[in-house]
Amino acid sequence: MKAFIAGTAAAALIAVIAGVVLNATGPSSADKFSTDAVRLTD
Repeated sequence: MKAFIAGTAAAALIAVIAGVVLNATGPSSADKFSTDAVRLTD
């Protein structure tokens, strides 16, 4: 049971760190793939 809880905590920590890094770097997919022929709204 201890290994399951440790694995779950590690997965959650990795997900949070990945989310912060991906939000801080690079353009969003809307910015990257938008063209004049496509309307993307917020």
